[in-house]
Amino acid sequence: MTQRKRTSNTQSSSQSKRTSGPAATQEEDDDQTFTQPSTTQVQRGLEKLTPAQVDQKTAEVVQFFLVKDQKKIPVRRADLVKHVVKEYRNIYPEIMKRAARIFDQVFGLKMIEIDAKNHMYILINKLETVEGASPITNPTNPKTGLLFVILSVIFMKGGVVGENLIWKTLKNLKVDVGEKHEEFGDVKKVVTDEFVRQRYLEYTRIPHTEPIEHEFHWGQRAEVEVSKSKILAFMGELHEQDPQSWSQQYQEAHSSTQPSTSSQK
Repeated sequence: MTQRKRTSNTQSSSQSKRTSGPAATQEEDDDQTFTQPSTTQVQRGLEKLTPAQVDQKTAEVVQFFLVKDQKKIPVRRADLVKHVVKEYRNIYPEIMKRAARIFDQVFGLKMIEIDAKNHMYILINKLETVEGASPITNPTNPKTGLLFVILSVIFMKGGVVGENLIWKTLKNLKVDVGEKHEEFGDVKKVVTDEFVRQRYLEYTRIPHTEPIEHEFHWGQRAEVEVSKSKILAFMGELHEQDPQSWSQQYQEAHSSTQPSTSSQK
């Protein structure tokens, strides 16, 4: 097994840098040019539009969210303003408020801002929030089950694990990252690309390592959707052990809170 070589002895912490491509940079620039309209500006904007125009634009925003949600891809405010809201940006807060109401009353969904800095939103099922019946902690398909296993390992290991441990764990479950799987196809692509784009996982490079190594963290969507207490209960059943015996994880699982809903940012 190749040993990890550190190129710096003074900075051997597990801090990692997330890389972003030109597209992500452009999206950030687009969002920085957007100024949140004031209440007065919104009111003036509404006075210049008919109710039908506002309803139509709200419907377009709802449709955009639903399409993205099918692939579990978070919606970025910059994309929403640039591609959907467009010239209606001066009433953006009102459109988002109406869209959130439609999701709540018509679809039984809750709009949540998972990244206040980059203004990224996801939809979650209100029933899952109330009843704790998250599809991640109650996996109904193999790919979701795969994600549940990975999130469980990360949680039980203190919130961060090297990728080699994940690959080893999956191999023990007959899911070899080096081979094409009949259910998942390219396993590594599913884990490091699909789950990362959906914000269930963060896959970051460990600095000062040669050869290059990466590590996994929970993503922003996982923090919102996944019940840590249920993961701990599952691990207790699996190992026939009282969940409270993992004191650190037990404390974290029962002290974590859900992020608040935001539709005005």
